[in-house]
Amino acid sequence: MLYALICTDKPNSTALRLEVRPRHLAYIDQHKANIPIAGPFISDDGQTMAGSLIVIEAADLATAKAFSAADPYVQAGLFSHVDIRPWRWTLGAPKA
Repeated sequence: MLYALICTDKPNSTALRLEVRPRHLAYIDQHKANIPIAGPFISDDGQTMAGSLIVIEAADLATAKAFSAADPYVQAGLFSHVDIRPWRWTLGAPKA
């Protein structure tokens, strides 16, 4: 099943995000076989990263939560909130 991790950065956390980003990207790369889509949310200026959207294929919600908990961004305290929801890829989904 797919799960969408909708992550919101804490205010004024750009420096922390940039500091931790290499570790976060390495973590995502380790799991890329199970991540069909991911990327940062950006602020209204079109430049500043302000959160993350990660869609992960996981056996269950507990596995998706464990993945999120091990993310270096989560461990560094970057996010004010992480919402994890079951998700169905409809429009633009790759052919099975």
